[in-house]
Amino acid sequence: MGAKRGWDRREFLRTAIGAATATSLSGFLPLRAQQLPRGQKAVVVTFGGGARDEETFAPEGQENIPHMLSELIPQSTFFTQVINHGILGHYVATASLATGAYETFNNFAQTPPDNPTVFEYFRKDLKRPAHDAWIVAPSNGFNRIGASDRRGFGPELGAEVLLPKQLLAAAMGGKSGNDYEHLLRDNYESPLYTSAVGGGSGSHDAEIEKVADILKLSVDDFTSHARSLASPDELSVFIARQLMRQLSPSLLWITLHDIDIAHSGAYSLYLDGIRRSDRLCSDIWKAIETDPEYKGKTTMFILPDFGRDSDISPGGNGFQHHRTGDALSRTTWMMVLGPGVRQNAVVDRPVDSLDLVPTLGSLLGFSPTYAKGSPLREVL
Repeated sequence: MGAKRGWDRREFLRTAIGAATATSLSGFLPLRAQQLPRGQKAVVVTFGGGARDEETFAPEGQENIPHMLSELIPQSTFFTQVINHGILGHYVATASLATGAYETFNNFAQTPPDNPTVFEYFRKDLKRPAHDAWIVAPSNGFNRIGASDRRGFGPELGAEVLLPKQLLAAAMGGKSGNDYEHLLRDNYESPLYTSAVGGGSGSHDAEIEKVADILKLSVDDFTSHARSLASPDELSVFIARQLMRQLSPSLLWITLHDIDIAHSGAYSLYLDGIRRSDRLCSDIWKAIETDPEYKGKTTMFILPDFGRDSDISPGGNGFQHHRTGDALSRTTWMMVLGPGVRQNAVVDRPVDSLDLVPTLGSLLGFSPTYAKGSPLREVL
C-alpha cells in the first residue's frame, strides 16, 4: 500500500504543477559537497499534526496548498514516502526528528530527549556559539527539546528555545481577552485548557524583557505585534523572522502546530490550519530568499511529524486523530529546497523520518554519532 500511495502522490504532483517531465531520482549521481557555499545554513519546518493526502495532494485537496504546489515543490526535491515508525505524539515525535533516534518517553512529560539533538551535534562538532542554533516551538511542553542530558552533550551545547505562547502570556501580564486568549491553548489533544506559562509576574517580566532584548523589540512592540496575529503559528513565524533579522542563526527549527486543531473535530478549522501552514511555509522561504544572510546558502526542509488516521481505519477517527498507526498516520512527505538541491524532482523510495538528522550532519559538516537514520543522498 505504501508504494501505491507514493506513486499516486507523484501523479498528483505531476498533474498539479504541469510537470510532465518531473525528474525521478531513482538512480542518479549525488551532488558534490564542495558545490555548497561557505556559511551554509539550514532551516527546518515541521508540522505538529500532519495533513492527509485527501486534504492536500489529492485532486480534491490541492486547493488547500496553492503555495506548496505552485511555488515550493517546483523548486524542491520532494520525497513522497517519509515513514515514522515511532510514537505518534507531537513532542516525542518532534524530539525523534531532532535526535535522529526514536524517543520513547511519555509524550506529555516535560523531559529532555534521551539522545543528543541535532543542535548539540552542530554546536559541539563545529564549535558554534549558543546564538547560532534556535528552536521556535508551539507549546510549553516543548521547553526541553533543545538538548538532551546525554553525557558529553547537554544543555550547555543545546539550542535556545523560544516558546511564543509564553511570550504572549507574559506580554498579557496574566490578563485574558477574546482577541488572543485562544492563542494560549497549549495542547489541542487535551479537552482542558492548559496555561502556557507558570510562575509569577516577575518571571513573566524577566522572560519577555530577555527576549525583547534579543529581538531588538520593546515590550510594547512585541505586545502590539503579538496581539495582532491570528494564530499560534502566525506568532511563531513572526518570532522566527525576527530571529533571522537580528541574529541570523545557522540552524533554525520552526514547529508549526495549527493543523493539530483537528483534534477538536472541526473539519473547517483543520482545513484552515492546512491553508495557513501552506502560506507560512511560503513566507519563510521568501524571507530566506530576500535576506542577504540566508539567500543562496540556506537549505530548507519542510515535513510533518506524522500523518492522521484514515477514514476507514478501525478504531480511528479519520482526520481528527492519529491513533491507529495505520499507513496514513505513519506515512508523510518532505520537500527540500536550497542551493545544490535538484528542482522539480520526485523521490519515490521510502525513507525514514530519522534520516533528517544524518542529512543535516552531512550538509553542515557534523557527525550525529547516536542517530539511527541515513543521509539522504538525493539532496547531498
